[in-house]
Amino acid sequence: MKGFFVTGTDTGVGKTWISAALVHALADRGQRVAGLKPLACGAHQSEHGWRHPDAELLMRYNSVPLPYETVNPFLLREPIAPHIAAARRGLRLSAAALHEACTTLEAPLDTLVIEGVGGWEVPLNGEETTAQLARLLGLPVILVVGMRLGCLNHALLTAAAIAQHRLALAGWIANVIDPGMAALPENIAALEARLPAPRLGTVPHLQAFDAARIAALLTLAPLGIDTAW
Repeated sequence: MKGFFVTGTDTGVGKTWISAALVHALADRGQRVAGLKPLACGAHQSEHGWRHPDAELLMRYNSVPLPYETVNPFLLREPIAPHIAAARRGLRLSAAALHEACTTLEAPLDTLVIEGVGGWEVPLNGEETTAQLARLLGLPVILVVGMRLGCLNHALLTAAAIAQHRLALAGWIANVIDPGMAALPENIAALEARLPAPRLGTVPHLQAFDAARIAALLTLAPLGIDTAW
């Protein structure tokens, strides 16, 4: 399977915006591409049933149409940690089940962009975290760093954990979630000097999602993607 696993330094750092923009960029290059959000917590009732906004956003940019249940096969209604939300419903999540949902697609795809839930070590059950899902998938990892106070520690710890699982950190993206962050350039420079992967771009603080704008800010060549891919 060809694709990328998108993780973040925390929840709410912009993984979905980056994932959707990456899907948009690949589709714009003629790729048959789809973004998946295999596990999501926090749902709203729509005319089509229970949905999660992150999965809906990914669906909007997929160049290969997929049913909602394929994009987001595991949806928990409460916006809390997934293992807690699952336990409250008498369910047990597993990395194997999530992996199977991501790898048994019938649609013809060139590339998958799989977005994790929360950060790298979010628990799925009493033993497993989303890191086990990433390891089963074996895809190169893209790390979204939410640029705010504390991000250096979060980013370096996440990169170290990715390496411990013997997965490739393909690149990282500085996503400015705090528009008033002090010493932003210095913090980006500190990460560039310490993270064992190239910076794929810096996304400024945005009030609304703009797939084309974010995609234009990303340098995809380090991922093996160029305009001719």
